[in-house]
Amino acid sequence: MLGTGMSGGGASAAVGYPADGTRGSTRVVGLLLAAVAALYVVAPAVHSASVPLVHAELGLGEHHEVVARVVGSSLALFVLFVAGRTGDLRGRRSVLIVALAGLAAGCALAAVAFDGWSYVLGRIVVAAALAAVFVSCLAFLPTVFLPGRLRKVMGGWLAAMSVGFVLAVNLAPRATSVTGWRWAMAAMTVAAVVALLLVHRYMPDPAATTRRRLPDRPRAGYLIAFGVLAPAALQLAPVWGWADPRVGLLLLAATVALVLARLRCAGLSVLSRGRPAPMPGALRAGALVAGLALGFTQVVLSMALPSLAAEKGGGPESAGFVLSAFGIGGAASCLLVRRHAVTPVTGSSLGLPLAALGLVLLHAGLGDQAYPVAGDFAVVALIGFGVMLAAAPQMARYLAALPRTHLGTGAALLPGSILLGTAAAQALPFTSALDSAPVPAEARQLLRVGTIVLAVAALLLGRVAVSVAVACAAGLQYLLTRTGIGDSGTLIIALTFGAAAGAVVWSRREQRDRLARFSQTASTLQHAVLHPIPENLGRLRLASLYRPATADTGIGGDFIEALDTPYGTRILIGDVRGKGLQAVQTVTDLLGCFRSQAFETEELGELAARLDRQVLRAAATRGDEELFATALLLQHDGPEREARDLRIVNCGHLTPLEVTPAGVTEIDVPTLLPLGFGALGSGAPLTPHTVRLGVGATLVAHTDGLSEARNSTGEFYPLTEDLTRAPYGTPEHLVCHLDAGVRDWTHHLADDIAIIALRPAEAPVPAPARGPHIIRTTPG
Repeated sequence: MLGTGMSGGGASAAVGYPADGTRGSTRVVGLLLAAVAALYVVAPAVHSASVPLVHAELGLGEHHEVVARVVGSSLALFVLFVAGRTGDLRGRRSVLIVALAGLAAGCALAAVAFDGWSYVLGRIVVAAALAAVFVSCLAFLPTVFLPGRLRKVMGGWLAAMSVGFVLAVNLAPRATSVTGWRWAMAAMTVAAVVALLLVHRYMPDPAATTRRRLPDRPRAGYLIAFGVLAPAALQLAPVWGWADPRVGLLLLAATVALVLARLRCAGLSVLSRGRPAPMPGALRAGALVAGLALGFTQVVLSMALPSLAAEKGGGPESAGFVLSAFGIGGAASCLLVRRHAVTPVTGSSLGLPLAALGLVLLHAGLGDQAYPVAGDFAVVALIGFGVMLAAAPQMARYLAALPRTHLGTGAALLPGSILLGTAAAQALPFTSALDSAPVPAEARQLLRVGTIVLAVAALLLGRVAVSVAVACAAGLQYLLTRTGIGDSGTLIIALTFGAAAGAVVWSRREQRDRLARFSQTASTLQHAVLHPIPENLGRLRLASLYRPATADTGIGGDFIEALDTPYGTRILIGDVRGKGLQAVQTVTDLLGCFRSQAFETEELGELAARLDRQVLRAAATRGDEELFATALLLQHDGPEREARDLRIVNCGHLTPLEVTPAGVTEIDVPTLLPLGFGALGSGAPLTPHTVRLGVGATLVAHTDGLSEARNSTGEFYPLTEDLTRAPYGTPEHLVCHLDAGVRDWTHHLADDIAIIALRPAEAPVPAPARGPHIIRTTPG
């Protein structure tokens, strides 16, 4: 089955290199690994095609099948860990060679089997060898390919395995019926020997990746015990009965082992607190759930499709043809992952609900002659596409996060989770070793359970809203079926509506997440360019507001800054001509110049002249002769001067306002040309204008975005009148009042707004860390 073999591979944080450093040799190694790993899906297909003939010739009974399944799956899970760990310690090439030799021996033993038990022994050896082959190939990829190519390599690798599954499912029954099952197993022996020789000849032989012991051996032992006991209990439960004490004992032992492993993990997390975690638990959980869903779905399809084919008059060949569609859909999704960077959340949100809808549609068409075989083929391809679209990105992300020193043991989780999903599906009625193919009613129950499993996986890994939308469509289909009013066309319309609803919900969620990322980027840009202004700086109490009109940048053409320099507290507020990214670039240049020169330039007039020259340089660099900026520079000197004195240089900016309990007045300050005209440094040294604020007065400086905000009739915001009505309070209260007032006045901000309010303090106040008391908002 495809679910037994398609487990992923090929991404890791570790840097790997080809044998001789050339791309050609890397391509050869990649193709060889894909060919060898394809044995993991070809061998089960050959066995499935041989089962009827083996039963007839060797008298294979139910007890033989039980032993082969239980021992084979438990041993395979154990070998996954052992082979992966041995590859970490001894080198993967040697482990892969030994595994291929074991595969050849197991196939040869099955080919010459003289009774049922010898054939079962050969099957068990083959199952263990295939597990070692696959985990070695899976862990080999990160040691061969460069990190930047691993995602594409993994997509192509999985697509190649899917194609191999399609060929095996369609060709193995015909080859077995023509040559006999012994010759088919002999051919598998030859294929394993050829693969061994090719690996020995062309595969690089890197040194062992680690000599370190496992970070937690008891936890590893508990997980191995769980991996051995859980599949045995699940597969024996339908055989012995769920009420059998032996089944309960096995399940209890597996549960205890899992709980002990979880406790060990929690204990290590406490002990290693503060250290970087090598592997987040969410990555393991995502890979585990995706693997379980993949293995479970494959068993459900392999058991239900024969009933679907029989109801329509088809035989095993027809069922195999339809089942191979899973590989075609899986190959398409893997190629999509290879070509586009599909995220795990996106793949799970789209793929798993799509696969669940496919199962529902398959359930609706079971036994309905109106659905042709081609329609079943398309539905199964849809299921394969959805399941692999969810599984491939999860596996890639997990492999990328694996530490190089434990690639083998970590990679074992991927095929191990698929084997556990297979065992869980085989614990259901009608799928155990003692049951024959289910009748249509039983197949419908299997499809319902598979739909529930995929729905739960979608809720765990994808967008909940998408899963709910698709679940509503599936529920509508179920109601139509139960009430008998839904013909095939109605059911297809209901399912199409559900798929469309899920796609729309997913698209809206993606848009919301994209907007959230844009907002975060805008906030980061705003804080990088416009530094937060503290509530107390020098001997001033400050409050500020910045609100850009352009919502997708987080910053516009207005600027504001306050610095505590050796020459006093210096404040800059202004507005650059123009909008967009060019204005943002000018703001960045101006603020950078101010932040450096404010500490180097003693005279405030000279500081204004240097800002003027900075704008001139920017205009010349960009070829913009009309570039300029208005600016207001304020300086509050140290304790040796009067506390209420401010020195001001106004470069074409709006007049600042003085707010007192008695009212609001404009501060009479001489207005010079804006920055960028080259007029500030051409004549005599510029002398700042000194003003003395009244007792308890607050100075408010702003940009024209505030005073020129218009309402729906085009009237300007009455700034002075609104400040006059404002209750007297701290600078922060005034800024909050203006923010609320302009929001009430206008329905749309046409320009950026920058406001700063300051009041001299009675005594110097130490400046706290920037940011906690700032009023700094994003676009409304």
